[in-house]
Amino acid sequence: MLSHTEIKELIQQQSVLPLYFHEDGDISIEVLKALYSAGIRIIEYTNRGDNALANFRKLKDACAENYKDMLLGIGTIKTAEAANAFIQAGADFLISPAWNDEILAICNEKNYLWIPGCMTPTEIAYAESKGITMVKLFPGNILGPSYISAIKEVFPGMKFMPTGGVSLDKDNLAGWFKSGVVAVGMGSKLISKALINNKDYAAIEALAKEALEMAKKIKTEI
Repeated sequence: MLSHTEIKELIQQQSVLPLYFHEDGDISIEVLKALYSAGIRIIEYTNRGDNALANFRKLKDACAENYKDMLLGIGTIKTAEAANAFIQAGADFLISPAWNDEILAICNEKNYLWIPGCMTPTEIAYAESKGITMVKLFPGNILGPSYISAIKEVFPGMKFMPTGGVSLDKDNLAGWFKSGVVAVGMGSKLISKALINNKDYAAIEALAKEALEMAKKIKTEI
């Protein structure tokens, strides 16, 4: 298993962290396959439905068989119970939309990387005081790149990854990276319900490739 630092570096190198959920396990695997074909090597599956845990186990099996270098994290972890269940299912890392002391305790005990969701400077400062060095800024569409620019110097040791409000638009993406974020989480703007429902996996692959290339180009221009 990779170290916390190695996982965070991989997120930073990839720059775009795709996140998605679908109730159907086979469709979830097809999306995984499309993302892998695009060059994605780390993703966040989200705990947003009754079948999330069962599907996650199927995704882990698929990775073990065909996508051995894919790291599979789990997002939308809001309770200690969910954290334990997905750790047992083999999650490579956990992401939450908000802070939770019980989840932190579990991840510290089991030496698991946890990326909590934060919004305010108070929340970020609290996370920092607990040894957290990467946070999910949520909701990104409410905060915006100017928020990052305003607070980044106050938290020089923190890595920021906004989720929500990040689109596959060069100006939007450039605004985020220029503000100082190390990566962006992309959900419906990259893997839309329409594309999944239409089983248009080729389009998902193409968009993921475009996102990777765009992020890489923007970073070289900053």
